[in-house]
Amino acid sequence: MSGFLRSACFLLIVLGGRGWAAQVEGRVVDGQAKPIYKAIVTVRGEATSVSDENGVFRLALLPGDYEIRVTKEGFTQAVRNWRVGTEPKALGDIELAVKPLPATITVIESAAPLTGAISSATRTLTPLTDVPQSVSIVGREQIRDQMMMSIADVVRYVPGISSHQGENNRDQVIIRGQNSSADFFVNGVRDDVQYFRDLYNLERVEALKGPNAMTFGRGGGGGVINRVTKEASFQPYQELSLQGGAFGDKRAGLDLGRGWGNRVAFRLNGMLEDAGSFRNRVDMRRWGVAPTATWQSGKQTKLTFGFERFEDRRVADRGITSYLGRPAAVDISTFYGNPEDSRVRAGVNSGSFAIEHQRGGLNLRNRTQIGNVNRGYRNYLAGAVTADAVQVAISAYDNATERLNAFSQTDLSYNTATGVVKHTFLGGVEVGRQLTSNFRNTGYFGNSATSILVPFASPEISTLASFRQSPSDANNHIETRVGAVYLQDQLAITRFVRVIAGLRADQFDLRYLNRRNGDRLRRIDNLLSPRLGLVVKPKTAVSLYANYSVSYLPSSGDQFSSLTTITQQVKPEKFENYEAGVKWDLSRNLALTAAVYRLDRTNTRSTDPNDATRIVQTGSQRTNGFEAGWNGSLTRVWRVSGGYSYQDAFISSATVAARQGAQVGQVPHHMFSLWNQYQVAKRLSAGLGLVNRADMYAAVDNTVRLPGYSRVDAAVYYSLTEKLRLQCNVENLLDRRYYANADNNTNISPGSPRAVRVGLTARF
Repeated sequence: MSGFLRSACFLLIVLGGRGWAAQVEGRVVDGQAKPIYKAIVTVRGEATSVSDENGVFRLALLPGDYEIRVTKEGFTQAVRNWRVGTEPKALGDIELAVKPLPATITVIESAAPLTGAISSATRTLTPLTDVPQSVSIVGREQIRDQMMMSIADVVRYVPGISSHQGENNRDQVIIRGQNSSADFFVNGVRDDVQYFRDLYNLERVEALKGPNAMTFGRGGGGGVINRVTKEASFQPYQELSLQGGAFGDKRAGLDLGRGWGNRVAFRLNGMLEDAGSFRNRVDMRRWGVAPTATWQSGKQTKLTFGFERFEDRRVADRGITSYLGRPAAVDISTFYGNPEDSRVRAGVNSGSFAIEHQRGGLNLRNRTQIGNVNRGYRNYLAGAVTADAVQVAISAYDNATERLNAFSQTDLSYNTATGVVKHTFLGGVEVGRQLTSNFRNTGYFGNSATSILVPFASPEISTLASFRQSPSDANNHIETRVGAVYLQDQLAITRFVRVIAGLRADQFDLRYLNRRNGDRLRRIDNLLSPRLGLVVKPKTAVSLYANYSVSYLPSSGDQFSSLTTITQQVKPEKFENYEAGVKWDLSRNLALTAAVYRLDRTNTRSTDPNDATRIVQTGSQRTNGFEAGWNGSLTRVWRVSGGYSYQDAFISSATVAARQGAQVGQVPHHMFSLWNQYQVAKRLSAGLGLVNRADMYAAVDNTVRLPGYSRVDAAVYYSLTEKLRLQCNVENLLDRRYYANADNNTNISPGSPRAVRVGLTARF
């Protein structure tokens, strides 16, 4: 891999010679010389760059005369005529004046701005219309307006993604038919431990669909969820939020930030929550604190520091069982097992450091993140119901996992041109190390039985199980070492045609120690993940795209827990995605997207038809799908978000878990969501949302079906003053009974009945 990296660096250096495009840099500021974030910079009628949080933008322009326009909602447009030579030359500050206001000012809710560009999809700041894949973004305004509390809440309005129960002790999602508890990232860095993440310190959540190995590395077969955290900026920000409501929910949040001079800024986010549930004896307590700091070391260098301490403790709740192929006809609050002995705990300590340095046409960025997660849970869970529906089986186990993650990513990008073709070259290196310890115990009743039968009508028990290791329970330690290099070129061939081509080489080295018998296993995989995308822009606001990408999942699985002497010999599963779509910005505040795709998963495990003791890699899975999304403002007073997806996810060749032709569990054919928010009066607005899901199977054996449902949500918002807002959100307004998701055929999560929550937000 070192030779590959040297070639990448040599290529970047060679492209820096004379006769290429010059790097032009400027800064967008207001009348008080404060930076303006997300100003749009237009050259020759085309959005070319977006200013960052420090107001800085960069352009790669061939020698010549240009008219550079800078726009930002709420400000007047600025125009700068500029002659570009062969050497880099700074534009300096471009000042935008605030648009004049009428003499009478009325404060109302304003439309949240759309995210115009992201860096996670390509590792360079790229307008969303130039990213050749389906990307859905949920910003902090939408999180606040809908009182979202979890990743499951976020994906409810994202087409093509559904939440998995995750045994009700972790985040788990199904993206384009691919089920994963590890495809989570924070600021582009892997965050793959199983726990429930909170949203209190987030700027936005990005759902990038299709294989993303070129950017994120192994896994991510169906897509990834990337959390973008709030960072310290030089604009003062002070906010306090209070929330209370159904089932004893109480929550408080704090967001404080300010700058000291032009060099140093600090920000602090915090949260504390105590909540019950419609489920009997189920509750939750969590808190988090996340300080960040930014140091602007001159105009060309920025350093960012961050830390998070997060604690989550709750009752482990595996839902209800099934009977005769459907969720059991019991009260949705019914708890199975012993709630006093069912507990989940997770503790997170995570620190990060990032540096970005600009010199001429080169941009150097490094992000290093080190995090430790200690989690464990003890749970009682329902099994099968007896044929006469008189009794139901209860079993129990506990599990503990501790993981230390350390990752460092270094990117070097360069904007230039060859003739009329513009290039954004990227070369990068990622190194990482993960240390994981797993320990599991089985619950025994009466010191010998691993399950007991309890009355179907009253399955909550006070019996305490004794916990000890069974012969198959885990007690292991895993060391994972990751090294990767990647190269990418984003080409603007003409103002109408763009191409992105990239290749990533990963070495995944896993060392497995079975502490029970002393066995040491090792598996090394060398993975090559290509990406090729084409974007055609018949108009500036319209993009037609096609994309091909590949990802791999090593044989140890996404949580490293399944390596054995058999699977040690198994090569990685492969994900291939073919996608075509359209993105259309109808206005600066309304975006429409649509995509069709085929995602093939191959090299999955299957039982040898001639020898039941052998595993062969002939299994495969396919997902054919279509999705459409909408986000933004239809009018000045009407905002919408949501989408529709059609997915056909099936076993295309038999696996160890399912026959050929079986439908993949928890992937409905149809999902639809629509959230509307309307400004009713000067200070009053209201929201109305609809979520519709077709029926689906609880598991891939296709024996238990979860019925489809429609759910209506609503909200009312009132601005008491310019800085004080009151809101009331109602989940499941019509109080419909439905089943949200499952972990298997006998662990099914009912959806919440009608729930009312009230929130107060104060900015000061």
